[in-house]
Amino acid sequence: MQWKNINQEFPKFGEECKNIRFDLATDVMNPFGNLSTNHSCWPIILFIYNLSLGLCMKRKYMMLSMMIYGSKQLGNDIDVYLNPLVEDLKLLWVDGVEVFDVVASETFTMHAMLFCTINDFPAYGNLSGYSVKGHKACPICEENTTSHQLKNGRKTVYLRHQRFLQANHPYRRLKKAFNGHKENDKAPTPLTGIQIHEKVNKVHHVFGKTSKKSSASSPWKKKSIFFDLQYWSKLEIRHCIDVMHVEKNVCDSLIGTLLNI
Repeated sequence: MQWKNINQEFPKFGEECKNIRFDLATDVMNPFGNLSTNHSCWPIILFIYNLSLGLCMKRKYMMLSMMIYGSKQLGNDIDVYLNPLVEDLKLLWVDGVEVFDVVASETFTMHAMLFCTINDFPAYGNLSGYSVKGHKACPICEENTTSHQLKNGRKTVYLRHQRFLQANHPYRRLKKAFNGHKENDKAPTPLTGIQIHEKVNKVHHVFGKTSKKSSASSPWKKKSIFFDLQYWSKLEIRHCIDVMHVEKNVCDSLIGTLLNI
């Protein structure tokens, strides 16, 4: 759907099939292969979504655009390092670059855009500027996140996921299996990119580990650097969670439930 929406919103970009749609993926890795956190490494990889599903995830088509290395975790300061990449993306969107087409034996102006990002949940928070911890950790529910802090473990758990099921789903009527109440409410409506842009415009964030951070109660901690891209606020989906971590977490939960862990 996002591909079709982009073609409708930006017809000049969509009518040229040679214009590239990038996906950005990043995650922290330890270059020394141990559990030490003294060093961190953030590879910023771009994928070409114009290719077929069998090709776009092949290693030879992955582009390592940046490698952010340091002795501290980046956190929200990742925007400082992403600035050169965002400047190139702005150039590719506005002016484009001259590219030679080998098949047609001619040059053409190629434009490109950032289609979305795919990360795990902590990296999701770093890139989007949303606080993925605490009582409002869900970027979809935001202020309507239903959280509960356990008395003994002091951990925060999140309830009322039945809201995302269909209205006549039998799980909505199960009380004992969930929080002891029927679920009649509808799922929260995700904020659009324009609504989020209006919110983060009011957030003042000073980059740097030694600087004083904003003490605002809003879960939005910064204005993501991706909002510098003209089209970013008009995208319906901007950040995604990668399938690998979702499968792992669901598998861990199922095994833990079956084994009573």
